[in-house]
Amino acid sequence: MEQKGGLKNRGYSHADVDERRKAVEEFTRTNLESISKFCFDSEKASKNIENMIGAIQIPLGYAGPVLIRGDSAKGEFLIPLATTEGALVASISRGMSVINEGGGARVKVFQDGMTRAPVFKTNGIDHCVQVMEWIDRNIELLSSVVDTTTNHGKLISVESFPAGRNLFIRFTYGTGDAMGMNMATIATEAVCKRIEEHTGAVMVSVSGNMCSDKKPAAINMIKGRGKSVIAEALIPKEIAERRLHASVDSIVETSVRKNLIGSSMSVTLGANAHAANMVAALYIATGQDPAQVVSGSMTTTMCENVEGDLYISVRMPSVEVGTVGGGTSLPAQSEALSIMGCLGNEKARKFAEIVAVTVLAGELSTISAQAAGHLGKAHKELGR
Repeated sequence: MEQKGGLKNRGYSHADVDERRKAVEEFTRTNLESISKFCFDSEKASKNIENMIGAIQIPLGYAGPVLIRGDSAKGEFLIPLATTEGALVASISRGMSVINEGGGARVKVFQDGMTRAPVFKTNGIDHCVQVMEWIDRNIELLSSVVDTTTNHGKLISVESFPAGRNLFIRFTYGTGDAMGMNMATIATEAVCKRIEEHTGAVMVSVSGNMCSDKKPAAINMIKGRGKSVIAEALIPKEIAERRLHASVDSIVETSVRKNLIGSSMSVTLGANAHAANMVAALYIATGQDPAQVVSGSMTTTMCENVEGDLYISVRMPSVEVGTVGGGTSLPAQSEALSIMGCLGNEKARKFAEIVAVTVLAGELSTISAQAAGHLGKAHKELGR
């Protein structure tokens, strides 16, 4: 397709990128010199983007090291973070150094499964029941259909949600080290064809929004999507007061009144200080889908006084990450994952644990700064 100004929708050689960018410059009367500079193979990047004209560069820094005692992430890690928000990396680093002084963070993945939930049209509630019963009797058949679409994905569970003539089926898949959204979609389409053939129900959409993908959703907050992760740390009273300049009780009170009561008053899905900040910076640095930041925002942060010391934890029900495929194959993003030893196979759970600990550190620092009344001062001193 040809557009005004000579813009082309196909062709992925470097020459085509230059030609397309020049057409954009002409059409918009702008100079895109900075956008023209990038270091990766534009032909390989064609699977990540269409109509490529260049690249946007985002400053990359690191936080840490942070000591992690996870099931998969064990030891000290530097965390690459891509952001334009001054004070963010410094705040996360402060949280990590305090966690280290307290003995490190414990973290665990409690659930792992990517979901896709198509919606079917049925003839009514009796037909819904018939379809649901057929599915329950034929899980092994549906699993075998999934196996024909992927070498890495496995059907874990199937849940049915009838609503009048609508029937929503929430499929959960193990997707290995890929984030798995495409894998789940392809498998679900194949399964739905088999359901249609045997039951007469008609699939209206492969995504009926009960998945729920790239939207804040209570079903994901409760049941989880991707990897459900909990991270925790215990900060001795002396360290909290010396390093965070606030008492344990003031930090706990700030967390309760802000995260729990304030979030309840605003009916926020999630109860945290700024979990999305850490998730966004880490996801952008490592080639994750930035839209999945919305799921990371549904974090619940909890602080308690435990025999005088500060206990802090984060529950992240929906950490949707991969260490293979998608944007992880781009060179800079691959290098960022390699910094943490998280590039390639058998690394996704490790990376999810690191994501949760990074959020934990950012939450600890920011809540403490607010308890001490230092948040504005920190941003002012660091150029915000």
